[in-house]
Amino acid sequence: MPIKDIYALACAGLKKLALNQTCRDGFNKDSLFFKLFEQAAQRYIVSSDRHELSSKLHVLSDKGYRLGVEYVGEENRDPRVVEDFVNEYLISVQTFAEAGLNPQLGFDLSAVGLLISQDTACRNAATILSAAAEHNIPVMISMEHSSAVDKILEVYAELAPAHLNVGITVQAHLHRTIDDLPGIIGYGRKIRLVKGVYNEARDVALPRGNELDERYLKLLKDVLAANIPVSCATQDSNLIKRIFDQSYHLHIQELEMLHGVQPEELRKAKDAGLACRIAAVYGDSWYLHFLHRLAESPDNVLEALADFYDPSRITFGAGY
Repeated sequence: MPIKDIYALACAGLKKLALNQTCRDGFNKDSLFFKLFEQAAQRYIVSSDRHELSSKLHVLSDKGYRLGVEYVGEENRDPRVVEDFVNEYLISVQTFAEAGLNPQLGFDLSAVGLLISQDTACRNAATILSAAAEHNIPVMISMEHSSAVDKILEVYAELAPAHLNVGITVQAHLHRTIDDLPGIIGYGRKIRLVKGVYNEARDVALPRGNELDERYLKLLKDVLAANIPVSCATQDSNLIKRIFDQSYHLHIQELEMLHGVQPEELRKAKDAGLACRIAAVYGDSWYLHFLHRLAESPDNVLEALADFYDPSRITFGAGY
């Protein structure tokens, strides 16, 4: 089997492992995986809690980057866990405001009650949106597995007309996005365009490759033609090059990348004059986020093992 195909299967295997419910349910501070990889995960996880987060965000802001913040949490049906998650965001809004920060917040609707009911998710998301709006803080709704897209868009349809500070993430790899996009554009809110990270069947989504890149650029063109603010959230250096080569960088609102992923690539884009956002993730429930980062590239797996061996390799803010 060609090495390229082995890499693709290995990445798919990591994504499958990331979504394994037994592994996710067993992940906590006392689990072996947490203890082994806690330090290596710090390449991608900015802070374990909000208390040291603000100072680190200031470091990145002082380097000229826009900021994004997401508290890592699992989808949950337990109302108490959902309430704690929402309260974390409400407290964080106040913390950021007091620190003179206005990062774009992001979260999954499944973490704010979508698995309980759409009404619960809508109510909790609206609470966060209203609190954030008081301090001019934008909020970006994340996108999830294809099985949840209908419910997410239905909740977004309730939120968008009433909240000017809300935006939505759109996954280019899903076939349905071509038909969903006009309706999403119609709300006039910011769109965050991603390729899509979840394993999906071929009849549901495109695999990584040139066809997906072409679709991404076509969707980007459509959003820009409608004069809708758009963030290109991608770590793909080849796609970023095409965004520059085709002059899309002159019209998009920003380029966004997750903290710890190819900081030199983001710095190069910033130095070229493009506004750049670092999406910082914090919290202890980092299993899914960490596995998805490893799945993006075989090099990330090797780097994680090197970080496991020598955690001193990780220096916050390095490369930016």
